[in-house]
Parts: sequence; structure tokens; C-alpha cells
Amino acid sequence: MHIPFLDLKAQYQSIKEEIQSALAEVIAQTAFAGGPFVARFEQAFAEFCGCREAVGVGSGTEALWMALLALGVGPGDEVITVPNTFIATAEAVSFCGAKPVFVDIDERTYNLDPNKLEDFLKKQDKGTKVKETGESWRPVSRSSGAGRLKAIVPVHLYGQPADMDPILELAEKYGLAVIEDACQAHGAEYKGRRAGSMGAAGCFSFYPGKNLGAYGEAGAVTSNNPELAGWIRTFRDHGQPKRYYHDRVGWNGRMDGFQGAVLGVKLPHLEGWNNQRREKADLYRRYLGEMEEILLPAEAEYARHIYHIYPIRVKNRDEVIQALTEKGVNCGIHYPLPIHLQKAYAFLGHKAGDFPTAETVASELISLPMYPELTEEQIVYVAECLKEAVVP
Repeated sequence: MHIPFLDLKAQYQSIKEEIQSALAEVIAQTAFAGGPFVARFEQAFAEFCGCREAVGVGSGTEALWMALLALGVGPGDEVITVPNTFIATAEAVSFCGAKPVFVDIDERTYNLDPNKLEDFLKKQDKGTKVKETGESWRPVSRSSGAGRLKAIVPVHLYGQPADMDPILELAEKYGLAVIEDACQAHGAEYKGRRAGSMGAAGCFSFYPGKNLGAYGEAGAVTSNNPELAGWIRTFRDHGQPKRYYHDRVGWNGRMDGFQGAVLGVKLPHLEGWNNQRREKADLYRRYLGEMEEILLPAEAEYARHIYHIYPIRVKNRDEVIQALTEKGVNCGIHYPLPIHLQKAYAFLGHKAGDFPTAETVASELISLPMYPELTEEQIVYVAECLKEAVVP
């Protein structure tokens, strides 16, 4: 049996007529860059996330970058995030001219550990007063220490929200903005609140393989602050509030009309697809739950996990992947090397052992096939092959 890691063709077949009709409508209206299909999706996605605003942009990376810029992050600033995420989280910080500062993760959820975050902030705090910027939607700025801490970017990794309440409380205490990296968490919930609705901004990627995926690159920023959303809406269009009148130096970061149309077709299906992913996760737990050699993903009591990725951990990861590949089971690793050990960020001066939990997880993690159309027969086969590989 051959089990793909992801099967986008199966999803397309289920909505083929809707997609073709939507794309034909974009062509008929020649609404290719921004336009009504993007605006329609923005409104629907904001409602889906429980937010007042959603702004479509060119990618999840742009969403993170623009949200940071909108909140005043710039050269000399520091932004806290985690080392076990896709590099785009850190890249967005770097392209603001700021420095990514890492805090280790919770071993159970793989998300930012609020206790470690608190310890880090206590060490950084020099007892100086928080300085207000005078702009209600921008973060306050701390002037003490080697750098200026401006924001926290918790990553809702693999489809499970970070523990947001203590993170938000710490952010308020220390005068920091919170930007949710929800690029893997479309429809995930934290205590009944949707990912992307809790911080100053939420950032989403619609890369094709995501739970809500475009047919190319696309992203969005969500917010409950119209002023912040308006800043991003102008910035993404060369800083122009109206054509050929530019209030600031901006960027070309509009969402394409085709992507807005595709996402508009897919959004009404997302809850059903997420529920199917949760059902697949239950099947994996049923068939793998008794294996002591395999650590299954934990769903936190506060979370509704939507399983963008189904990550397990084993001690002999590379051998297990090789054995699964030989049996026709395609897996992934998300992610094999934490950001602080990547060559691109060697200038930060980190070394192995600086963030031990993230490093341990990275060395043991395997992403199993996960998509709504995955069948129970396929999951049984994956489980049997995995058991053989772990205990030969």
C-alpha cells in the first residue's frame, strides 16, 4: 500500500465544480489583484475567526512581517518566539531589523512554555518603568536591558493553540504586544476562542498544504483593531489609501483574486475537514495508544486541536522513517533542526543545549500522514508498519 503524506488531489475532487466556477468568475470579472473576491473572503474569514478584521496578503510570512511592522517593531528591537517553528517566524522578525529571542517550549504541547517565558522576562526586567508610545494600538516599549523587548510571537504549532491566558497576562505586565502565529491553526480553539482572535494580531498562512490552503501563496492578518488592520491594508498596497496617493512607503503584498476565490470556496468546508482530522487523530490513538515506544501528541485541556500535523516521537527516528518509507508510508519531519542551530541564525551565537526541550523534540519527531480523506484502512496500515519499525 502507498500512503501519501498529504493528498490535495482528493480534496480537489470533492470541490472541483465549486472551484472551477469560482475561478471562471474571477476571469470573467478580470479581478486578478485584490478586488471583490479577496474582500468577500476577508469578511468571511474575520467572522470565522471571531475577529472584527481580516486583511489578505501574499503569504503567511508577509502576514507576520506586516503585523510586526504595524505594531512598531523595528531596528534594535527584540521579539520573543520559539526555536521549534518554521523559519518564517524568525525571518519576519529579522526583516523588521529586529532580533528574534528564543524561549524554550513545553515538552507536552510543543508550544511556548509560559513558565519559561516568565522566568526569561524576570531575568530581563531591570525594574524600570514601562514607557508609553502614545499610540493606543501600538505596544509599549521597555528601554532597559541590552535590547528593547517589543513583542511575543507564540506559535500555535501543528494545529494546537499555545497556552494564551498566561502569555497575554505576562505581555500586559511587561508592556509587550502579542502576535499569534496561527499559520498552522485555522479553526483551532483556546477555551472557546478561535486562534488569531486573542492577540493584537493573528497571522495565517494559506500555503496549499494547510488545513485551509490556497492554490498558491496567500496569507492573512486578523485583528480586533480597525486602525491596525487599516495600516496593514494600506501598507500591502504600496502605502496608498487611494490610487496613486501614498501616505507611507509600503509594499506590494496584495492577495490575488484567484486565491481569494479559492479560499472563499474552501472556507465553508473547513469545520468539516477539521472534524475529520480530529477523527483521524482518534483512530491513530486507538491503534497506537498501547505502544510505550511511541509518544503520541497530547491535546491540552484548554485546546481544540485541529491536527494540521500529526506528530509522534520515537527514539530511533531516522531508522523508523526509513522502514516506513520502504513500506510505502510517506512521513515528514516538522522540523529537523531548531532555528537557533540553523546556519542562517549562527550570528546569534547559540549552541546545542541552549534550548534542550526543542532540541530533543526535533531529534525524535515524525509527522505521520494526516488529511481529511485518510481512511481507517490506511491508518491501520500505517500503525502496523510503525509498530514493526519501532519493535522489529
